[in-house]
Amino acid sequence: MVRPELLSPPRSGLLSAAFDDLGVRPGPDGGTLRVWSAHAEAMQLLIFDDVDLDWAIETVPMDAVGGGVFAASSPLLRPGARYAVRVAGPHGPGNTFNPQSLLIEPYSRGLVVGGFGDWRSVVVDGGFDWGGSTKPAVPLDRTVLYEGHVKGMTKRHPHVPPALHGTYAGLAHPAMIEHFLSLGVTSIELLPVHAFATEPRLLHLGLSNYWGYNSLNFFTPHAPYATAASRAEGPEAVLREFKGMVKLLHEAGLEVILDVVYNHTAEEGIGGPRTSLRGIDNRSYYRQTAEGAYIDETGCGNAVNTSTDAAARLVLDSLRYWSEEVQIDGFRFDLAVTLGRDERHSFQPDHPLLTAIREDPALAGVKKIAEPWDVGMGGWQTGNFGDGWLEWNDRYRDRVRNFWLSDIDYARRAEHAPVGVGGFATRLAGSSNTFSDERGPLASVNFVTAHDGFTLRDLVSYDVKHNLGNGEQNRDGADTNRSFNHGAEGATDDERVLAARRKAMRNLMGTLLLSAGVPMITAGDESGRTQRGNNNAYCHDSALTWLSWEHAPWQQDLFAHTQRLLRLRRENPALRPVRFARQGERIPSATVMEWFDENGATMSSDGWTDPSHRTVQWVASSTPEVEEANRILLIVHGDENPTEVTLPGIPDATAYVSLWSSADERPDDRTPRFAPGDVVAVPGTSMRLFRVE
Repeated sequence: MVRPELLSPPRSGLLSAAFDDLGVRPGPDGGTLRVWSAHAEAMQLLIFDDVDLDWAIETVPMDAVGGGVFAASSPLLRPGARYAVRVAGPHGPGNTFNPQSLLIEPYSRGLVVGGFGDWRSVVVDGGFDWGGSTKPAVPLDRTVLYEGHVKGMTKRHPHVPPALHGTYAGLAHPAMIEHFLSLGVTSIELLPVHAFATEPRLLHLGLSNYWGYNSLNFFTPHAPYATAASRAEGPEAVLREFKGMVKLLHEAGLEVILDVVYNHTAEEGIGGPRTSLRGIDNRSYYRQTAEGAYIDETGCGNAVNTSTDAAARLVLDSLRYWSEEVQIDGFRFDLAVTLGRDERHSFQPDHPLLTAIREDPALAGVKKIAEPWDVGMGGWQTGNFGDGWLEWNDRYRDRVRNFWLSDIDYARRAEHAPVGVGGFATRLAGSSNTFSDERGPLASVNFVTAHDGFTLRDLVSYDVKHNLGNGEQNRDGADTNRSFNHGAEGATDDERVLAARRKAMRNLMGTLLLSAGVPMITAGDESGRTQRGNNNAYCHDSALTWLSWEHAPWQQDLFAHTQRLLRLRRENPALRPVRFARQGERIPSATVMEWFDENGATMSSDGWTDPSHRTVQWVASSTPEVEEANRILLIVHGDENPTEVTLPGIPDATAYVSLWSSADERPDDRTPRFAPGDVVAVPGTSMRLFRVE
């Protein structure tokens, strides 16, 4: 149903009726296909034999029916039918029509590969029995994201049947669900699952696009992640397996978040593959100059031009489909700044597409997470996406890495670290200098690692990237990692180095899970996985990137620490405020924060900025609307020399009960009690959490 009232003035044509009912719609006598192109002169629908996908059994001219839409009907356009379109148009700047190209219809729900390596769209019915399954609707303050790869998470799991390794069905196997629930995460954020292709350049090197940021189509699940049985049965079965995964995860109380790539497509730059949008209406779908040269704000060869209503509506309709028909709980938007660029290619927080995504009733309650940057001019927009959006907080990532890693590295070579504890404390408390009071701390998706970059273990084990296996002479991947190898590059038998690395991982994980905001764990970090120093492993579909489920004792200990931290986060609302609070205020669902130095005195202004002062005590007092109020004390000591800390005397506090320490190799189940004013020994570079009674 078209709802043009959703967009605030000035009106956009994004929800124009011209874009309604694109794709295949069933009818009493087959189906009707509608395809939009503002610049095409003619279109054809080709329907292929079910077995010989290069044999067209029917060719139907498509009629121009107004508003740029071409339509055709056929009794053969039924569920299971394989089809493609051909498009003819004028020559000229920006036009790349080729009437011989067989093109993917943009609203396809299924895809198969033809005999010559090109693609055929497939009509999919999409029927599925959800059996009363509903979305878990996890509140933001209780959300813990777990970013992982469908194949990588399950490919080597010993308790997942081999037939399900690397598949949607495998991800919903009881062994995986038990892992997620035992760990304590709430929302599984999957790397791209839209149908994607490997770039010709990688194929030439004998590599593949493993991460999947190279979309062919925005409506079709990636078939190679389905079981062999589903792939043999066809796209209908692939979609059914995907929905079955969502259903089982929902029944376990777990959300499914999709990493979606709407900013560019697999058609690359001019001269790249012509698979769909380029052949249908290049001028409308891709950003380009008046002369037809692409404006590449994504670094991937092209940028989808969401300043045109057709491209923006395509994205919105895809989101609606996954949210409503596939019951997806949220989306992480890759290079989201590209989606918010206007006709002048400038980012606008109130861009019609971003506004529609935020306000569309079909997307109400859906988590919307922006990667708030791209590679174009003005492409760094962290903090600028406005109400309704969560954002990956790269400022948080960088400051936390600096505090526990590169600052410590610097301090070993100098008298002290380069900066004090002030900036770190701001990030710990929810990044109020980045997100407005109206948006609050839950606008920040806090992360220390992600799919892109070092794993947690590699972050503490390598000073530099080791990407030679990517075939680009180590030129690819970030050069500035804010990492620290603690005295040896990569593998080592030096127990002092290994112990320092293990504690650094506990400090990083502890910071992530005790900070205000929405935490995101990268799959495998809870057990210290490694990619042997490769910080851009996008092209490795191998044991390098697949999770190992065989863990040494220290890895089991790290897992136990992560479990403990997540349990403490659940049990202590002071750790997960919904709103910012100022000193002396009591705002519902906020956390009042007080800061003390190592002597138990209120932190001075000099204490925040003095680079030789790296110790802080943080008392957080919750003011929840529903849960019982509680207080916690967190001690952070960011210097390798041990120190002593005097616990602060605060009103009504009678005791501090120890809950967790990063200095312990394995979590300590004891809960020793201390009194205000007691002096506590704090090892170098460590954290300690207390409950205030």
